[in-house]
Amino acid sequence: MSDRMRKLDKVLKPLGALAVIGVLFLAFAPESIWHGGGVAPATERKAFGDFVSQDLNGATWSLSQQQGRVVVVNYWATWCPPCRAETPALVRVANEYKARGLEIVGISLDEDGEEVVRDFVREYGVPYPILISRERANMTMIPRTIPVTILVDRQGRIAKRYEGAVSESTLRRDVEELLAEK
Repeated sequence: MSDRMRKLDKVLKPLGALAVIGVLFLAFAPESIWHGGGVAPATERKAFGDFVSQDLNGATWSLSQQQGRVVVVNYWATWCPPCRAETPALVRVANEYKARGLEIVGISLDEDGEEVVRDFVREYGVPYPILISRERANMTMIPRTIPVTILVDRQGRIAKRYEGAVSESTLRRDVEELLAEK
């Protein structure tokens, strides 16, 4: 075997092993990786807990004021590529479902000041309230990684938690399910 072939073999064998490991992981990954399975049954949902914060415009926003609405709480940051990727879908869902009883709120975990967040909101045309996590709203729910999106039912209970960017089709399906509940 030539030196060139040996070098190529040294590169390809580890890549092949990584590919096999990746396929096995995806095949046996928990359902939560895929955000599948719909929302939790109402009897299994736990209260999210109230929090109050100010949005970028200085208005007070609280979860308890949203009683009777389905709420999407999205933890994100401007520097997060998956957050940027999912924002257009969140904007579309917010615009389409607001009149039907959906409220989306973003909680920015940025530490570079409000102006960075304001620029992002303008760039993406975000129509929903954006809170700055000064008080670390609802500390028990602050994610270790982002984005994290929490779907809250009309009674303020957690119906589903998405870790990583949620697809628009999954979010729509789950929002529809909760909006159909009485």
